[in-house]
Amino acid sequence: MAEILVVDDEIGIRELLSEILADEGHSVRLAENAAAARKLRGEHNPELVLLDIWMPDTDGISLLKEWASGGQLTMPVVMMSGHGTIDTAVEATRIGAVDFLEKPIALQKLLATVKKALKHDHIGQRPPATLEALGHAPLFRDLKKRLEQAAAKTSTLLLKGGTGSIAELCARTLQRPQSPWLDLLECTTPMTQELLQKTAGGLIYVSDLAALGKLQQMNLAFALERVARHNILLVAASSQPLSGLGARGWDAQMLARLGEVWLALPNLAQHGDDLPEVLSLFLRLMVERQEVPLRRFSCAALNLLRVRWASCGEAGWNELQALIRNLALTALEEEIGEADILRLLPEVEGPDAVPLAPEGLRELFEQPLREARDAFERHYFEHLLRAEGGNMTRVAERSGLERTHLYRKLKQLGVAVGRRSEEVQP
Repeated sequence: MAEILVVDDEIGIRELLSEILADEGHSVRLAENAAAARKLRGEHNPELVLLDIWMPDTDGISLLKEWASGGQLTMPVVMMSGHGTIDTAVEATRIGAVDFLEKPIALQKLLATVKKALKHDHIGQRPPATLEALGHAPLFRDLKKRLEQAAAKTSTLLLKGGTGSIAELCARTLQRPQSPWLDLLECTTPMTQELLQKTAGGLIYVSDLAALGKLQQMNLAFALERVARHNILLVAASSQPLSGLGARGWDAQMLARLGEVWLALPNLAQHGDDLPEVLSLFLRLMVERQEVPLRRFSCAALNLLRVRWASCGEAGWNELQALIRNLALTALEEEIGEADILRLLPEVEGPDAVPLAPEGLRELFEQPLREARDAFERHYFEHLLRAEGGNMTRVAERSGLERTHLYRKLKQLGVAVGRRSEEVQP
C-alpha cells in the first residue's frame, strides 16, 4: 500500500478521504494548506498527492507549479476542486498533474483514480536528461567539459546559439545532484529573497532570454545581484545577440553582466554524424514532456534527415527542434518515416541540392549509420579485389591505405582475401 498526502482546507473533506483511503490499507497524511503540504512533502516524500485547487494561502495550481519548477514533482498529483472547469484541468495536466477529481467525489471514482495514479509512470520520477545521454560522441564530451570548466569559476553562464532542449540539457548537466531547480519563465510573481534562499545551492534556468517579459526581466536583474551569495548558478540561453535585446529596451548593465562569461553551442552543420542521436534524444524528451504524441524515427528517416539537414544552410538548434516537433505532430503513424521527412524537407533544387541515393544504395538508408558504413566499405573492397585480381599491392594503392592497415580493415569487415579474383566472394 502507498503513502498518500491529502491537501484540502476543508476538515470534513480531509477526514472523509483519510478514512476511505485508510480502509483501503494506505497510509494517509493530512495538510490543511500549502505551507503544511510543503513541510509534509519534504519530510515524508509521499507516493501520491491529492491536492485541492482552491485554498486560502496558496492555491493548488501555484503549489503544483512550484513543485514542478523546483524539481520536486517526483510523485503523481491528482487535483481536486468543487468548482472545476475543463480549462483548469487542462492547465493542471500541462503542469504535471496526472488526473483531476471534481467534488463531490464519488467513492468508486476516488478509488479508481487513486489506483490508476499509483500505477502511473510519472515523468518526474525519471532523472532529468543531461549531456551524459549523448556522452559517447566527442562533440558532447567536449561540450560537457567546457560547460563544467566555465561554471566552476562563475555564478552566471550565457549559452549562445540555441534555446529549448539543447539549453536545458546543458543546464541539467551543471545542476548539482538533489539541488533546487528554478525555471525563471515559470515565475509569474516578483522574485523574493525567500525564493532565492529556497534555491540556494541550486540552479536558476532561463531557457530563452527573448521570451522574458518585463516582470521576469526584473526578476532576472534581482537574481543576478544575489546568486553568488546564495551559491546559485544562473544559466541563461539566447539564440540571438544580446545587442538585439538591448534594441528592445533591455537594461544595458544587466546585458553586460549576462555576457561576461559565455559559451557558444556547437555548430550542427559541422557535426552531421551526431545528428541521428540528437534527433532521437530530442524526440524522446518531447514525448516525455507530453509536448507531442508517442513517436519514434525509423532508421531510414534518421539517415535521410542527416543528408537533407546538410542542405538547410545555417539552420541551427532551434530550427532542428522545430522540425522534430512538426514531424511528431503531423506524422500519421507512430514511426516517423522517409515520407514524413520528404513532406517537410522536399528535395532542394539548384547546384547545392543533395540528391537521393541511387537505387542500388537505397538499402543502406534502411540501416543505422555504422552498419551502413560497414556495408559500403565491404562492397568497396570486394569490388577492388575483383578488379585487381586479388593483388593486394594494387588494392592498397587504389584505396590509399597502407598494406598492414588494409589487411586489418579487410579482416574487420570479414572480406575474404586471395590472389585470384574468383577467391573473393561476390
